[in-house]
Amino acid sequence: MAPMLSPRQAEELHKSIIAYLAANNLPNAANALRTEINLGEESFDAATAKKYETLLEKKWTSIIMDLESRNESLQSELDSATPSSLSKRNDPASWLPKAPPRHILESHRDTINCVAFHPIFSSIASGSDDYTIKIWDWELGELEKTIKGHTRAVLDVDYGGPRGGYLLASCSSDLTIKLWDPADDYKNIRTLPGHDHSVSAVRFIPSGAAGAPSSGTLLVSASRDRSLRIWDVTTGYCMRTINGHSGWVRDVCPSPDGRFLVSTGDDMSVRLWDISVSEPEAKQIMFGHEHFNECCAIAPAASYKYLAPLAGLKKPPPASSTAEFMATGSRDKTIRLWDARGTCLLTLVGHDNWVRSVLFHPSGKYLISASDDKTLRCWDLSQDGKCVKVLADVHERFITCLRWAPGIVKDSGPIDTENGEVGTPKRNGAERAPPDVQIRCIIATGGVDQKLRIFAN
Repeated sequence: MAPMLSPRQAEELHKSIIAYLAANNLPNAANALRTEINLGEESFDAATAKKYETLLEKKWTSIIMDLESRNESLQSELDSATPSSLSKRNDPASWLPKAPPRHILESHRDTINCVAFHPIFSSIASGSDDYTIKIWDWELGELEKTIKGHTRAVLDVDYGGPRGGYLLASCSSDLTIKLWDPADDYKNIRTLPGHDHSVSAVRFIPSGAAGAPSSGTLLVSASRDRSLRIWDVTTGYCMRTINGHSGWVRDVCPSPDGRFLVSTGDDMSVRLWDISVSEPEAKQIMFGHEHFNECCAIAPAASYKYLAPLAGLKKPPPASSTAEFMATGSRDKTIRLWDARGTCLLTLVGHDNWVRSVLFHPSGKYLISASDDKTLRCWDLSQDGKCVKVLADVHERFITCLRWAPGIVKDSGPIDTENGEVGTPKRNGAERAPPDVQIRCIIATGGVDQKLRIFAN
């Protein structure tokens, strides 16, 4: 049989075995092996024996612990599985990310802070502390372009805008928001100044908000200057400034119909804003986290049937009613689920470090979170938020961002909403039939290790 170890590896193993035998009062066996492999005093003295005597046990323990951890994770998945869920393992509505990633993309020279998928094409943008935005092809795993323009760290990116005329928005510690045209080789078409401190989050607002100048042309930004701003991307004008937070606003998320915003940050509050009125107002202000809040997400209508029982509702709210439930992640290591009345429905405990990003599965059944503990966790909303899957060591260092590719509306183009929202709200009092949406089972994560990872079915 051909040896599996190199000569050096074999020598290390032999020394470890001999040192282990000697340390455990088995001198005859140790001497027999030394004689067999002709290992003399000149290459294995007392100091060498001391160096190697615990190595075998440490290696054995680490391997066993790793296997036990993996076994526990797999057993947890099996315990949570039902016959119907096992039969739907390839069903996009039941898909959850699993290791290994399809691609590990490297080119950034510093921490990746944000990622965003193009609504139609296989492009993904990432922004970094290295001041650049990079455009990748997530299918091929190739770098397509590096965009330079910001003079400080890029903190967030988002695709959106009028259907057929999608733009890429980015925001930075340089106090600006920039708009880039993917159809024109990502040319910088507009820079939006106005914030007085770092701009931490930027999101396109879906069409539907009252007073919107045109479909899909509004953008919302959150800043360390404690404000939210709403912009018209066609003119570059700041339409509204929303004040209320008393600390750094870390994240903002618009509702699928563009009527509401959820924001959160260092004042540890979660605020639900109605932006369909001329003077945006906070409908609810929620407190509960015990440290700075890092992220927020609005639940899709598909989640209502799982979240309604937690809120004590006999039947789910209508799909046309948006911003009924929200999720927030915090540096207190927890995730909280809220309803529009300001009630905390659940606190999800499991992460061992800051929770940096949360998103709802397009099917509505799961919540997925990313943390500085280097894990992704999948929480089953149909089982009272039970953690049913943990992907450990997703990155070599802290995970900073997490995004799900938006679904594709068949025969109608993309559905361009946050978190892959698949429902269609009611507008102007008329109920629209839900579109036939193809869920794209693709998740991207970025981290302090400067790597972008793509998980795909």
